[in-house]
Amino acid sequence: MNDALSDLLGLLDLERIEEDLFRGASRSVLVPRVFGGQVAAQALAAAGRTVPADRVAHSLHAYFLRTGDAGAPIVYSVDRIRDGRSFTTRQVVAVQHGRPVFHLTASFQAYEEGLDHQAVMPAAPDPETLATAAESLPAYRAAFRTPDTVERLLEARGAVDLRYVTTPPWGSVGAPVEPRSLVWFRTAGKVETDDALLHTCLVTYVSDMTLLDPVLLAHGRGGWAVGDVVGASLDHAMWFHRPLRADEWLLYDQESPSAAAGRGLGQARVWTRDGRLAATVVQEGVVRVPRG
Repeated sequence: MNDALSDLLGLLDLERIEEDLFRGASRSVLVPRVFGGQVAAQALAAAGRTVPADRVAHSLHAYFLRTGDAGAPIVYSVDRIRDGRSFTTRQVVAVQHGRPVFHLTASFQAYEEGLDHQAVMPAAPDPETLATAAESLPAYRAAFRTPDTVERLLEARGAVDLRYVTTPPWGSVGAPVEPRSLVWFRTAGKVETDDALLHTCLVTYVSDMTLLDPVLLAHGRGGWAVGDVVGASLDHAMWFHRPLRADEWLLYDQESPSAAAGRGLGQARVWTRDGRLAATVVQEGVVRVPRG
């Protein structure tokens, strides 16, 4: 486990202030604001801390309300909406400087048998055959807005081993392609626990990193790193279908069916290496071309 992963696990280890009140640290990633994946993962962690141990997260629905201050802690207030025989529902409001910055509703379920089917996993090369971020990013240095972007990206994603199967947005600037992106990812080291909540929170964290890439690909845009768009997450939804581990390879199959009115939609499936559909993700974000 590297230092970046250790720091991420520390961010998810929330301080309990009261029975349903938690505090989480923040840090800046790439830009001087809280990374959306961080606040989503922390909010899910807060919700899960108030749920019986036999229930696992099966869905979350969230809205990013305000830009988070990376220099200040975030307080998470959990509302125990419902405790049923099979399902438990929690609502979480993340607050900074006296104002809500994020809102999440999550549902948890006790395990039960049921009907079982799934889509077919797309073909993808083995992740070990693909270049690591440290190997591939320097080749794009000239395309980035500032010379230090490569190092900033590597630092920001240091907790995750993320390998592109398809070309990243900054590799196809000016050349629109199919709005689809395939990425293998896992944590940058072994997570020494089988805690399902923690692994789900870690995958939630990563899910916000590349989900709008297909929007950029469809228009030949490189994103914030190139300086040809301005973007931010608006809302985020996830459904967890089958067990997963964040420290084992997961294939993130992402696409964008639409972009309009300054917004872009990304939707994705998360597959385990052995072909099980583990999660579905949908997000809409602001994607604007800077004026002038």
